[in-house]
Amino acid sequence: MIAYLKITGIVLAACLLQMTLLPRYLLDPFQPNLLIILVVYLGLKAPHRLAGLAAFALGLLQDSFSGMYLGLHAFSYLCIYLLLSELADRLYTDNRLLFVLVVFLATVFSAALNLLMLAVFSVSQGVYASLLPALIPQALVNALIASLFFGVRLPVEEAR
Repeated sequence: MIAYLKITGIVLAACLLQMTLLPRYLLDPFQPNLLIILVVYLGLKAPHRLAGLAAFALGLLQDSFSGMYLGLHAFSYLCIYLLLSELADRLYTDNRLLFVLVVFLATVFSAALNLLMLAVFSVSQGVYASLLPALIPQALVNALIASLFFGVRLPVEEAR
């Protein structure tokens, strides 16, 4: 029970940092997306019991605060989690370089999937102009933050 309270505290702290504190002090493309780092961590290291539901819930949480379409980040986070959970058995997941690279690629994949979904299901024009210039700085910042927090272990982590 204490382990789940610790995880809830980590998720709430990441949400509070990402939604309130970081936007006040950092410009838009240089704000780290802490929730996608948690999703990558879940995909690489977490047990399969409820981690997929947790990744979907993290996406819904980001959607509810971001002002975008509800379910956009939830779908992309679930796709990232499913892809990483299938690859995690074939990779050495205790490598810092792999974790940083996967966070970078997951950020790019999430933005590409969001862009594709917005192009297919939205009628708004100019979506490309708002997402593409911030893609590489966002991915680099996420990779930097992931390298800083690589040593943090969640309490319910199981060996794969």
